[in-house]
Amino acid sequence: MSDGIQSQEPQAPAAELDPAQLLYLRQKLESEQNLLLGIVGGIGAAIAGAAVWAGVTVVTGYQIGFMAIGIGFLVGFAIRALGKGVTNPFGVVGAVLSLLGCALGNLMAVTAMVAAEQEVPFLSVLSQLDPAIIQELMVAFFSPMDVVFYGIALYYGYKLAFRQITRAELEHMLSGGAPAAC
Repeated sequence: MSDGIQSQEPQAPAAELDPAQLLYLRQKLESEQNLLLGIVGGIGAAIAGAAVWAGVTVVTGYQIGFMAIGIGFLVGFAIRALGKGVTNPFGVVGAVLSLLGCALGNLMAVTAMVAAEQEVPFLSVLSQLDPAIIQELMVAFFSPMDVVFYGIALYYGYKLAFRQITRAELEHMLSGGAPAAC
């Protein structure tokens, strides 16, 4: 990804594009990026994914670790769709927000289980959380498998945060047209 372009279709060798064309494409794609919008979308996706994780936990009665992978996908896609990024900061933000979404999902799931067990409203339990209690809950409910699922979520949050450019879009851009939405 040294030129900031990922392809969904097999690309012809880079030798077909001269350095001036690659520079033009890179500058054009970078000018369309919006990191702030990507971050906002990623935060929203992380929160939505965490809420779904908590909901699934309440419904099933089990804390399902692979929900973390879904958060990684959700965050990565949101950042890609809204941020249109082709540079490394988008991937880093995707990974970080995926990790935070996973931790929030874990915390919300545990909080939901406690609320259900105590037969009190979820928001009541949530409002009583402080950093010490959060740390205690996260340590108590941590599983070594969480590291695996969190790692996969980080990977997909990073990888999917980058805009995907097809060969057809590259050719269209080189012919002077605007890139299609990804």
